[in-house]
Amino acid sequence: MRSERDLGEGWVKLGRFVTNWQGMLGLLLVLLFFASAILAPFFATHDPNALDIPARLSGPSLDHFAGTDQLGRDTYSRILYGGRVALQVAAIGISVSLVFGMLFGMLAGFGPRWLDNLLLLFFDVIRSFPTIIMALSTGALLGPSLSINIPLLNPNLNLILAIVIITTIPGYARLVRTSTMALKTTEFILAERSLGVGLWRILWRHITPNVIGPMFILAAMDVPVVVTVEAGLSFLGLGVLPPTASWGSILNEGYLLIRETPWPIIAGGIPLVLTTLGFTFLGEALRDVFDPRLGKGR
Repeated sequence: MRSERDLGEGWVKLGRFVTNWQGMLGLLLVLLFFASAILAPFFATHDPNALDIPARLSGPSLDHFAGTDQLGRDTYSRILYGGRVALQVAAIGISVSLVFGMLFGMLAGFGPRWLDNLLLLFFDVIRSFPTIIMALSTGALLGPSLSINIPLLNPNLNLILAIVIITTIPGYARLVRTSTMALKTTEFILAERSLGVGLWRILWRHITPNVIGPMFILAAMDVPVVVTVEAGLSFLGLGVLPPTASWGSILNEGYLLIRETPWPIIAGGIPLVLTTLGFTFLGEALRDVFDPRLGKGR
């Protein structure tokens, strides 16, 4: 009976999501973001770093869909490969933050009082620094690249990932801590503890399934923030280094040449806007599906 009821609730939530036009539009934009980044070598019409000096600063054409930059490089292809950088930062940064945020949050909510106070102090210290200010100061001190090499990852992204992970963990941890503290006094948790069930088993079997939904919603809303931080650091020269394509570096190069051609600015800004809209719409739709009471107040 329980499984049938859960299955019925699942179909109801799916139907609620499908009928939400913002959610479907957001899902379409998110899928477009993933497809264009993962399949960039197949969709790109040119090598993103290939120079074509005679065609420099040209406008959109059949050969160059979004024109070319000051070195004659195809802007459309560079946009696609820049999406791969944004996807790497968002996927790895958010995933690591989710894991550590859930771990610290459950320990703070279910652990002893002294541990809760210590972790809260750590969270508050990190959150007291604005993300952009921390990113700029860290980038200025350490430079655009750290000496840590992660396999299959562009070394220039190590600093950005470190900033993203450090600044986003406290938000996830606080959310999980609040949910854990509300759950640990419920009857089924007290019954498990009275039977001698271990702490890690309770956290894995009972706490995690109840907090994972809100965590994914928050993660979807954080992806545009992470992508914007990466683009902002690259725009300021503290992110990925040339000749690696990045949305931020494309905007920076276009800004310097805006009096000669507007196309690099337009081509570099459109994917940022669409990615932000996509993940924002998707996150709001998921929030309305999993907790319709939040959507009624809008």
